[in-house]
Amino acid sequence: MEPAHLTKVATTPPAAAKPATPAILRRIRQFLRECWRDRLSYLFLAPFLLCFACFIIIPVFMAALLSVTSFNGIAFPRFIGVSNFIYMLTQDIVFMKYTLPNTLKFAIIVGPGGYALSFVFAWLIHQLPRSIRDYFTLALYAPSMVGGVALSVVWAATFSGDRVGYLNNVLIRLGIIDAPHLWLQDPKYLMNIMILVTLWTSMGVGFLAMLGGLQTVNTELYEAGRLDGIKNSLQEVYYITIPSMKPQMLFSAVMAIVGTLKAGAISTQLTGLTITPNYAGHLITNHIDDYAYLRYEWGYASALSVVLLIMSYALMKTSYKLFGSKGEQ
Repeated sequence: MEPAHLTKVATTPPAAAKPATPAILRRIRQFLRECWRDRLSYLFLAPFLLCFACFIIIPVFMAALLSVTSFNGIAFPRFIGVSNFIYMLTQDIVFMKYTLPNTLKFAIIVGPGGYALSFVFAWLIHQLPRSIRDYFTLALYAPSMVGGVALSVVWAATFSGDRVGYLNNVLIRLGIIDAPHLWLQDPKYLMNIMILVTLWTSMGVGFLAMLGGLQTVNTELYEAGRLDGIKNSLQEVYYITIPSMKPQMLFSAVMAIVGTLKAGAISTQLTGLTITPNYAGHLITNHIDDYAYLRYEWGYASALSVVLLIMSYALMKTSYKLFGSKGEQ
C-alpha cells in the first residue's frame, strides 16, 4: 500500500476563465443598441447632426490639427508640435502687447456692459403698456439687424475726419475744436469708438430672449414676495425676476460672449483697414485674419483660433455656473 503522501489525487483541471469584456466595449455595445432602438428619432435629427458635424465638429478638429503644424495653404502641413503656441507667448510681440490686452479690454467692457444693457432695456420695455411695447422693441433691435449698414453709413459718417463729419461739424460749431480731427485714425480714440458702436448694436437675439423671459415670469410670485417682505422693484428683480428666467439669462450670456469675441470685424468696417493704426483696434479675430489671409501662415492662425476657442469655452462655463442648473453644469 502506497504512503498517503504519494497517493495521487485525481483532480479536474479548472475550466478556462472567460476574459472579462472591457468596460469601454460594453458601453459602445450599449450605445449602438440604444441607437438602433431609437433609429427613427436619429433619422429626424440627421439633418441637424450633419450640419453640426460639417460646420462645427470638423472645422474645430481641423483647427486643432493644423495648430501643431506649419502650413502655408500650398505645401503639405509639417508637424512642429507646440512651437506655434510657444512662439505666440514668447515672440509674437503684437499678440502679447496689443492683441491680447485689446481683446481683454474690449471683452470685459462690451460683454458684461452689453449684457447688462440688454437686461435693463428689456426690463424697462416690459414695464410699458402693451400698445407701445413693440415699437420700442423694434427701435432697440433694429441696429443689430442692420449693423453692417449702420457702421458704414451712420457711424463712419459720424466720426469722419473732415468738416462734413457729424461730430467734427458739431464740435467746430460749438468752438470746442478749431480743425477737424481724424477720430478713426487716432489710436487714443479708436478702441473707445469700437466699444461705443458695439454696445449700440448689442441689443440682438439675447435682448429679445430676455424680453421674452420677462413675460413668462409668474406675476403671482410678485404678490407672494410683497407678503414676504419685498419692498421695492430692485428687490423684486434680484429675488424673483432673475431666478425665474435663468434659461433666458443663460442664453443671452452665451450670445453676448459669442458676439463679443467675434466682433473684430468692426475695426475694419469703421476704418476700412485690415490693420488699424498702431494696432489700436487689433483684436484676436483681426490677428487671425492677418496671419490667415495676408501672411498665409494657416498653422499659426489655427493656433490662435484654438486659443480663442479655449477663451470662449472658459467664459461659457462661467456663464453656466452663474445661470445654469446643477444638471447643466
